[in-house]
Amino acid sequence: MSIFRHSQVQLNGLSLHVAEAGDPQAQPVVLLHGWPQSWEQWRPVMERAAADFRAVAIDLPGVGESAGAAAGGSKRTLAAVVHGLIGQLGLGGATIVGHDVGGMIAYAYLRDYQDASAVVIVDVVIPGLDPWDEVIANPYLWHFAFHSIPALPEQLVQGHQGPYFGYFFDALAADPARITRSARAAYEQAYASGAALTAGFDFYRGFAQDARDNLSAAAPTDTPVLYLRGEASRGDLDRYARGFRAAGVQRLTTGIVPGAGHFVADEQPAELWRHIQEFITASPARTPATSQRPGDSPRPAG
Repeated sequence: MSIFRHSQVQLNGLSLHVAEAGDPQAQPVVLLHGWPQSWEQWRPVMERAAADFRAVAIDLPGVGESAGAAAGGSKRTLAAVVHGLIGQLGLGGATIVGHDVGGMIAYAYLRDYQDASAVVIVDVVIPGLDPWDEVIANPYLWHFAFHSIPALPEQLVQGHQGPYFGYFFDALAADPARITRSARAAYEQAYASGAALTAGFDFYRGFAQDARDNLSAAAPTDTPVLYLRGEASRGDLDRYARGFRAAGVQRLTTGIVPGAGHFVADEQPAELWRHIQEFITASPARTPATSQRPGDSPRPAG
């Protein structure tokens, strides 16, 4: 019998697919996926988390079984969607966990709201924070620019999702075999429609706005933040840490997930969950507020 519960939540014109595991009364952990993935990337993590936590993963707007889109791909807009969902499902005091694009959304959530107990960001650069300028200038990450072109990526990738996504899984994983055929098929299906491809490429089209938003939001925050990278991922962990601290993140913990590249949840779910659970357990007690950061006006969802 499956441990997963599935529902569709209607929110501001969106229909969000929500997958849950664990006791509904337990401490919540909200999981946000990256590109080109869906809630399915969190399945092996949720299987471990369910013993002690209420694990909640969603398909981001427009992806997989979630209908509707957050126009323009702004992570601040997507964070507002997540905030609305948390309120509707009664997930107050949740730990927000995001990988890749989901990590960018988790950072936007950290900046616009004060109701998260903690935030975990996994293997991603945050737009506007060091080393953002170096990352976007790196020709190895050519797809950042390609995905930002209006309409063209959809035309070229439609019908070729499998080999196109497979290129990134094979290039960025420490061991590509750990991203199973069934997982790859699920991700391909999640972006099968033209609308889903657009939603995914819009994540990249929103980067310039995301950088502006993040650069304007550098007030100190005392929300505990864990930043993780895969052992085989490129980039200097200490430099990423300096970027977070320079942006006002006061309670930062960092870590390396051994045996993983970029797709940490697929590659090393047990090690990833161990890091997250230990961080949640060790984080000093904090009473989350219920309002957004003073002076900020989150953008409407949808």
